[in-house]
Amino acid sequence: MGRNRNQRMFKRAEILELDIQEMAFGGKGVARINTEEGDFVVFVPNALPGQKVKARITKCKKNYAEAKLEKVLKRSPEEIDVPYQEISGAPYAKWPIALQEKHKKDSSLDLFKKFGELENPEDLFDTYISSPLEWHYRNKMEYSFSAIGFDVEKEEDVDEFSLGFKKRGTWWMVENLNKDSGLFDKEVEDGLSTIREYLISTDLPAWHPPRKDGFFRFLVVRKSYHTNGLLFNLVTSSERIDKFDRDGFVDLLKELFGDRVKGIMHTMNDDIGDRAQSSTGFMTQLYGEDKIVERVCGLDFQMSLQSFFQTNPVCAEKLYNKALDYVFEDNDLKGQVVLDLFCGTGTIAQCMAARSPEAKIIGVEIVREAVKDAKMNTIGNKLENISYFAEDVGKFLTKYPNYKGKIASLVLDPPRAGIAPKTLKKVIDLGANRIVYISCNPATQARDMKLLKEAGYEPKKFSLADQFPHTAHVESVFRFDKIK
Repeated sequence: MGRNRNQRMFKRAEILELDIQEMAFGGKGVARINTEEGDFVVFVPNALPGQKVKARITKCKKNYAEAKLEKVLKRSPEEIDVPYQEISGAPYAKWPIALQEKHKKDSSLDLFKKFGELENPEDLFDTYISSPLEWHYRNKMEYSFSAIGFDVEKEEDVDEFSLGFKKRGTWWMVENLNKDSGLFDKEVEDGLSTIREYLISTDLPAWHPPRKDGFFRFLVVRKSYHTNGLLFNLVTSSERIDKFDRDGFVDLLKELFGDRVKGIMHTMNDDIGDRAQSSTGFMTQLYGEDKIVERVCGLDFQMSLQSFFQTNPVCAEKLYNKALDYVFEDNDLKGQVVLDLFCGTGTIAQCMAARSPEAKIIGVEIVREAVKDAKMNTIGNKLENISYFAEDVGKFLTKYPNYKGKIASLVLDPPRAGIAPKTLKKVIDLGANRIVYISCNPATQARDMKLLKEAGYEPKKFSLADQFPHTAHVESVFRFDKIK
């Protein structure tokens, strides 16, 4: 039945039943409703093509609406069954990986054409880097406690001690993880229900998010794919801390996971904010070490629970190697300066230094703890051609103008928000011969691409990397050369 859009606008919180016809960039399902003025589009994140869904309107404009997925009423004929517990962090787990990859490639090409103003992006496309591990690829997972659970079968909230993941769209309600989700370590996740039962037996309560009270808050686990070792961090409040048997908790983890347990920490966090890291609390070492070692590109990197490190290290190695190919191809860097901006813990910088020992590598990162880790790992890897600066990227470029015109290649790997226009202008003013831009958000990269092109940087080629299978995320890496 047709509708006149001017007569009948959807209201916020209105419930609709929608047929999802396709998917837009960023993983938004697209439904079209016939009106007298043409199709009215409703975007529903986490919905798959071919599904019939119930969705709640969250925003309505003249030409489109956005909605929150409430329930899948009918499966897509393309969906497959998987042997893992369904979680909000893997909305496309039942969509075949080949279809996921096709969508990510096609939507990225379309994005670069529309917003990056690339006339024929397919002509510049180099390769699609699939994740070597389709499942169990994450090296870190954060599980939440809550005194408010969600019963998936009854579709209602329940007052119970819960440990798992937040129900999609909520900050207070947790769905118990009773078995492997397919994203992290199978042994850990299969053992999570045993950990939950043990903690329930302590008679200490799970955190109650609305009331901001309770004891157990988060369980954070980090894994090394190189050693198969595990680090644990139990985050609690200080409420009744004297009643908590730390030794009993350590013994439980060692019994469940044996020699894989390399370290166990306890963080006391009384912040009212809903995050594992505390601005006022402190961490105590309960057992073992506080770091584990990961290996990328033949180099060893020590990681703490707080260290920033690529979540999918096996795929990250392939992404880094592609980025290094772009840095070094047709480019003699002997004695030349290569700048790594937003370098984090220095993974890319060290990979570059190992590949080209005669180049001068400089890493810049605002987070001082990350720079500290980078320097430590550089010493461990016996690399002598790297210098690090704990500086804001924009301020560094102003503070050290002596590098202007002396940069052979420059690597950018900014946060999801991309690069601030003022900072990007300073990057451009350095006059690097080549810029290799890695992005975890192609949408902001497409925006930045326009400025680079206007400044005389020509896009030569790019690749995509599927760092996060079963999610909407995809990473891209571009090579830009300065037009002479």
